[in-house]
Amino acid sequence: MAIDGSLPGSRPDQLSMDESVGQLVSKLTTDLGELTRQELALAKAELQTEAKKAGKGAGMLGGAALAGWMVALFLSFTVMWALDEAMDLIWAALIVAAIWAIVAAVLAMTGRKELQDVNPKPDQTVESLKEDAKWLTRKS
Repeated sequence: MAIDGSLPGSRPDQLSMDESVGQLVSKLTTDLGELTRQELALAKAELQTEAKKAGKGAGMLGGAALAGWMVALFLSFTVMWALDEAMDLIWAALIVAAIWAIVAAVLAMTGRKELQDVNPKPDQTVESLKEDAKWLTRKS
């Protein structure tokens, strides 16, 4: 045994047999805190990377929506002018507007139904947390 109480050849970061339980718990708490901080830093880095990907994808979807809207607009004008050959332009515009009104109503009803079916409460997570709480109370 060396003068400082450590065994020859042992590393300074290793605990010796003479250390108290309090020192062991203190080291364990410190190590656990460091591990938690490292895990949180890793999770944060991963989430930032995924958020950048999601933002880029959302921007592209926004651009696609704008392009789709322009296609629908110009296609509507084309249909309106084509119908103008068979009837007055006013009636052709009303027919195209009525078609878009029907499309909007169908999409609104379908979207409303989908939103009514959404359950904002994370049932699996709540159940898992309840099980964890039961497990902790049994272990105490």
